Amino acid sequence: MSYDKQFFRKFKFTPAQIEGHIQSVERDYDIAKNVGYLEVKFTYCYQALIKIGIAILAEKAGVKVRSVPGHHIKILEKLSEILNDPDVLTIGNDMRVKRNKGFYEAEGTITKKEVDDYIVFVSGVIQKAKKMMSNG
Repeated sequence: MSYDKQFFRKFKFTPAQIEGHIQSVERDYDIAKNVGYLEVKFTYCYQALIKIGIAILAEKAGVKVRSVPGHHIKILEKLSEILNDPDVLTIGNDMRVKRNKGFYEAEGTITKKEVDDYIVFVSGVIQKAKKMMSNG
């Protein structure tokens, strides 16, 4: 698997750094599950998805993500490849587009059903990724 130098750079992560990423994923996912506001649930759910991508890229590929335009889609692409799950890219990209519309265009309306579905989906992705990781 190749990693575009525009979006990723080689980096040797310590086990503590990997664990820190996992804890951050779990915190964000916990907020998504437990907060009352739909927009906040959605935002933290999306963040948990991106962060599990960052965590698995750190551990499995030894790459650090560069914060440049387009990096979220690259994280989703690589997470989808690593997990061998095309839904990660498809659904993750839908979430990314919805987040961007709400963030940049003030068109962000999300339903309770959408949020509930995203939470279930992201939970599955997190569990699958953690099983692949040595500390999961």
